[in-house]
Amino acid sequence: MYPENCAATFAVASRLGYDGVEVMVWTDPVTQEAGAIRALTELHGIPVVSIHAPTLLLTQRVWGSEPWTKVDNSIELALEVGAPTVVLHPPFRWQREYAAEFVDGVAQRERDTGIRLAVENMFPWRARSREMQAYLPGWDPVPQPYDHVTLDLSHTATAGSDALAMARTLGERLTHIHLADGSGSPRDEHLVPGRGTQPCGAVLELLAQPGSGFHGDIVVEVGTRRLARDEREADLAQALAFARLYHAV
Repeated sequence: MYPENCAATFAVASRLGYDGVEVMVWTDPVTQEAGAIRALTELHGIPVVSIHAPTLLLTQRVWGSEPWTKVDNSIELALEVGAPTVVLHPPFRWQREYAAEFVDGVAQRERDTGIRLAVENMFPWRARSREMQAYLPGWDPVPQPYDHVTLDLSHTATAGSDALAMARTLGERLTHIHLADGSGSPRDEHLVPGRGTQPCGAVLELLAQPGSGFHGDIVVEVGTRRLARDEREADLAQALAFARLYHAV
């Protein structure tokens, strides 16, 4: 819903018929305050299914600069609002100490709190003909020993990954979906599913099959920042309809 705020997100999600909301911890103070979020869930009758930790490049100063503090605060927020999952990005390569501790630190926090820390797939950074590996231990979570993974279908487009193969390989470790699309551009596009090249429908159908082992959440994460309000709601309604069509169980 960016650039609209957290309160507007709950209102629109409820009006369009979404089952839940993922809260991205951002500069909006409501996203950082459990009491305010609980008030929105009660007002609109819609739960928070996940908290997205402020581990993005643009949120480096939200909750300070210490990365584990960001993760721990996100876990505490998730516990207080009843969300079972925290989504987080892998460390940037310049966060060397954090990166060295990351795999073990994620596992330890899951054991201690019962919250699923679903590490998200990212992508190489590209500029002209150059490519930079910006994440440690890597942008691809599949070969890493994480128990829980978020699969973002815009990031697979940017990385040139095979999203369907990733979903199959992850199996029950696939805990969370960021439903979007992309054309393969070096820019992370977050298109409405069905408007790009990614096998969004096939991935949702795979996860709906009996025995898939998927018991997580499918969260629409499409870019609407440049749209007028009616256009934004139309895109969000279309994305929801796509998810329900292909993930019918």
